[in-house]
Amino acid sequence: MLINNLLAATLADPHVPLAAGGIGGSGRFGATAFALVSLAGVVIGGLAVRRAGAGGRRALLAVATGLVGLVLSAVHLATTTGGFGTGQGRAGAIVGVVLGLVGVGLGGLALARARRTA
Repeated sequence: MLINNLLAATLADPHVPLAAGGIGGSGRFGATAFALVSLAGVVIGGLAVRRAGAGGRRALLAVATGLVGLVLSAVHLATTTGGFGTGQGRAGAIVGVVLGLVGVGLGGLALARARRTA
């Protein structure tokens, strides 16, 4: 049901930016959600590095999750028009970009270690 509502809202007005209440939600909520996706990539990447010999499945998941959080946060950051303190989630988007980069890096490190041990 939620997916149908999101698709209907996107198809009805495709020019609504993420920061103005598009797919990501409005302002701080969207940025926080994207930062949490990036944080999940960091946590999964940390677990994958800790157990690098267990296979590359966790590492690939960390790279994918971090990349998704990174891209969504970057898009949110690009579509915000106000500065800090305006409630549009600019600071949260910056945190999401940084966490996304860390998640991709940890996943890549774990992937390299898993391939070296295999």
